[in-house]
Amino acid sequence: MPPTLASLVHHSALKLTVRAGEDRLDVPVRWAHVSELADPVPYMEGGELLLITALKLDAEDPHTMRRYVKRLVGAGVVGLGFAVGVNYEEIPKALVDAAREEGLPLLEVPRRTPFLAISKAVSAAIAADQYRAVTAGFAAQRELTKQALTDGPEGLLAALASQVDGWAALYDASGAVVATAPEWAGRRAARLTADVERLRERPAPASSVVGGPEHEDRVELHTLGTGRRPRAALAVGTAAALGTAERYAVHSAIALLTLTTERSRSLHAAEQRVGAAVLRMLLAGEPDHARAVAGDLYGDLLDAPFRVIVAEAASVSAARVVDSGARVPLPKTSAAVLVDASGAQGDPLGALTEVVESAAARAGEAVLVVPEGEGDAARVVVLAADGGAAVAACAEYAAALEAARAGVVPEQPGAAADEDEVVVGLSAPAGPIAAAAAYKQAEQALSVARRRGRVCVEHEQLAAGSVLPLLADDAVKAFADGLLRALHEHDATGRGDLVASLRAWLSRHGQWDAAAADLGVHRHTLRYRMRRVEEILGRSLDDADVRMELWLALKATSAE
Repeated sequence: MPPTLASLVHHSALKLTVRAGEDRLDVPVRWAHVSELADPVPYMEGGELLLITALKLDAEDPHTMRRYVKRLVGAGVVGLGFAVGVNYEEIPKALVDAAREEGLPLLEVPRRTPFLAISKAVSAAIAADQYRAVTAGFAAQRELTKQALTDGPEGLLAALASQVDGWAALYDASGAVVATAPEWAGRRAARLTADVERLRERPAPASSVVGGPEHEDRVELHTLGTGRRPRAALAVGTAAALGTAERYAVHSAIALLTLTTERSRSLHAAEQRVGAAVLRMLLAGEPDHARAVAGDLYGDLLDAPFRVIVAEAASVSAARVVDSGARVPLPKTSAAVLVDASGAQGDPLGALTEVVESAAARAGEAVLVVPEGEGDAARVVVLAADGGAAVAACAEYAAALEAARAGVVPEQPGAAADEDEVVVGLSAPAGPIAAAAAYKQAEQALSVARRRGRVCVEHEQLAAGSVLPLLADDAVKAFADGLLRALHEHDATGRGDLVASLRAWLSRHGQWDAAAADLGVHRHTLRYRMRRVEEILGRSLDDADVRMELWLALKATSAE
């Protein structure tokens, strides 16, 4: 620890004597400074032992001494050394009384002890303390490195907690607690999730200090990783501010954990390349080859039903919808929602990937994530265990975005979607043999989600629903208007209600009597009207495809 007034008093070569403030000698001394100024306060930083001979002070005037000492105490001076036998044979009573009144330690310096000796003693003690701190820091670094190599991040955290006499916790990219040391710190670390998420919004590297409830502890938060977005975060909790040695230990832990996360990122990239090869083999109908390549990395994923997830940025989906002529409202979602969920603002596919991978990692389940394409063609394909944490996390993430849209007024058709949104298609459960079919299901669900302005659509929802909502597509409505325009124009002249007659006849499956009864006309009148429909459209109602197109056109126009 740094030198104190007590250590200087006990220094056998200095021969210092305490004249006041005997109960405050345990205060650390940052430096020893000599000044004969009547007011040295402007040049003080706090923590100094001030050495004087009272060359320019009226040390016998009580009022002057009270003001002088009060100023020193206010500036943070921790002690006053007075050299006797120079200007005064002994310390004046006025100064002693003023020091006792303010509680300022007053040391008598004998004539044979030069101020330089005191300054050297303080400097040597500070240097020795710094050397001990550096030595302890290197020892901590060696221990942390050993633990990181043998027991991974968990061992490193345990060693760090021991070094700082506190606790440590590691958070993943989503802000969830990955590991803590000691184990009892898990609950404390979990309460800091919101603080970790706020820290990850700041440019990396970032750090902050958080005070616990009712001064429970002092927690330092640090982001980990070398990229723009943090890969993880470290929390260190202690009862007091970190000392030099503890600071070395924390910095070493940050460096080692950053190295671990960056190495993990390289391994992750290699795993993605393997995953891409496995996916290609599955889609090519080669499940046995895919299983051989997957090995232990993805083998468990192929041993049970899985789901295929296909996702793309909402802005890309919006462009495709507009290009197709469809009309779909795409309301904006607050970017803060995505930041809270994943911290990947401006990278919607990266955000979804982090959510899915973090959930799978916490549950200990395999997940295959393969990025496809670049730029506007970028998308992500995910294979995740059916009923597992990754699929659940994807659904929860989509539900959170859908909830954020609630109450938001849709924008005008063709408006750009929020750059932070995603559109997701989810297949039904499948096995390796049916992977290609599952991929197609996910793409179909993605297409429907894109046209309906939804964040996520499951393929099972399409089979359980109705085809009629699909008729809301602008392209379908344009086709319907064109197909029925001639009939509407005929009816507008008042020469008969052909559109209503056609709808009644089709709804009754071509049964003349039932349709005529619905219209309140004779069946011969209805037959005449259907012949007019065929003449005007140039199509035969005996053709099942024609009847189907006309019925869909009527349903599409009636939905307006």
